[in-house]
Amino acid sequence: MNVLVIEGHPRKNSFSGALAQSYKAGAKQAQANVMSYVLADKTFNLHVTTPSPHHQFIEKDVKEAQELIAWADHLVFVYPTWWGTMPALLKGFLDRVFTPGFAFTESEDTNVWGKLLKGKSAQLITTMDTPKWVYQWIYKSPGHRALKQATLQFCGVNPVRILTFSPIKTSNKSQRAQYLEKAFHAGLKLKHGVLSQWGKVRDKIATWLKALRLQFYPMTLVAYATGALGAIHLGHSYNSLIFWIGFFWIFLVEAATVLTNDYYDYRSDKQNKFHSPFTGGSRVLVEKELTFKENRSASLATLILSIVLAGLLFMETTISGKSAALMAVPYLLALGYTAPPLKLSYHGWGELDVGITHSILVVLCGYVFQGGNVLDPFPWLLSIPLFLAILPSIILAGIPDYEADKAVSKKTIAVKIGRKNAAKVALTFVVFATVAGIAWHVFDLLPGAYSLAIFMIVPHALIIVYLLLRYIKNPSPPPRINSLMIATLSYILWFGLIPLFNLL
Repeated sequence: MNVLVIEGHPRKNSFSGALAQSYKAGAKQAQANVMSYVLADKTFNLHVTTPSPHHQFIEKDVKEAQELIAWADHLVFVYPTWWGTMPALLKGFLDRVFTPGFAFTESEDTNVWGKLLKGKSAQLITTMDTPKWVYQWIYKSPGHRALKQATLQFCGVNPVRILTFSPIKTSNKSQRAQYLEKAFHAGLKLKHGVLSQWGKVRDKIATWLKALRLQFYPMTLVAYATGALGAIHLGHSYNSLIFWIGFFWIFLVEAATVLTNDYYDYRSDKQNKFHSPFTGGSRVLVEKELTFKENRSASLATLILSIVLAGLLFMETTISGKSAALMAVPYLLALGYTAPPLKLSYHGWGELDVGITHSILVVLCGYVFQGGNVLDPFPWLLSIPLFLAILPSIILAGIPDYEADKAVSKKTIAVKIGRKNAAKVALTFVVFATVAGIAWHVFDLLPGAYSLAIFMIVPHALIIVYLLLRYIKNPSPPPRINSLMIATLSYILWFGLIPLFNLL
């Protein structure tokens, strides 16, 4: 492991310097390759004096720092905390060295940047006189957050560990010896890597959870539960075991779909400059948090487990032939969204596919698994308003992805008819969903499923219409539409929760 220790104290022979020496001694004993960069020995202008760092003369010491940072796997910053943050010398170092093109990439969209220091980790070692609890809970750790989050993690450095020694001014010889010992052991820990074994496991779990995109599953559970309650409402008996086997079967099919989408959408996701938590995939392959082999193995494992649960459902239920055929459809449509040979999203059927799989199919499964017949009108009528409510968010999801999808010939509605026209289509379906929900209540098409609560969707729908009209009328609408995505995704909940609570 290559370790760069950056000493940020402006005075030589400081206690920060002694801590740096202790850390280096521990790191060398851990067989790390250690280099030092002592700011007090360097000469460069601390100030960015030109409109862009690109225009400023790059001194030899600044270039040396960038070369050392590029070489290092692990960055160690040792400095005192003054006035709640780092000394001016260290701040000037960051301004001059962590420049666009070296530490991060710039973009016309201020919300988008590239992290060029990914794969590196960091350790912050700082001293202060302020009690640690005051610094953390009263002052909110301004210096720690500035260097860890706003600088290092912004540029892709992760994880960033922090070791704080306090108080310094009133510490005695014995306490300082303990501080030096802790710094030594922090360097010695590099023998087993930056992360502990548990830390590695925890990070891997977090990566897999990110890959699964769990934020979208609660709505699936709501739709599935609504279908099951519909069957019970019509006189079928409730089977808890079947309910949960059925849900985890759907969960695994959806998980396999999400994983295969990352795999087959990789070219689009890699080019996507406007991704968000709602669009652009999970990013775990793009950001190299998982390998393609891990992705394929997980996709296959979830698919096999789903087939096992499908077998359990057949064993535990009396499913008719027509109902049994229903279980084959999710595999066809969900996996066929991006996977060959269907690749529905690449042939203009993606939005319709997602709308059907997340409304009609899920509601039908909940209904059928509790003894209902797939041809009964109840689950179909129950899922129509939900289907209409889902389409706006799916259509709008193509707007941030427009350029990347167009580049790989993925024929979303946004790509086929343009972003503003896609917004108009989404607006139309918002109106259709609102009208359908109210009509279902007024004409009592599903007795017991809808109530006066359905009129609560009207103000929500009006907000979405306003946001969409503002987007459509904007001469240069922004590529990121997070507020619209939040508004349309939360709008879906009305069409699941209202029938759910009424049937419950």
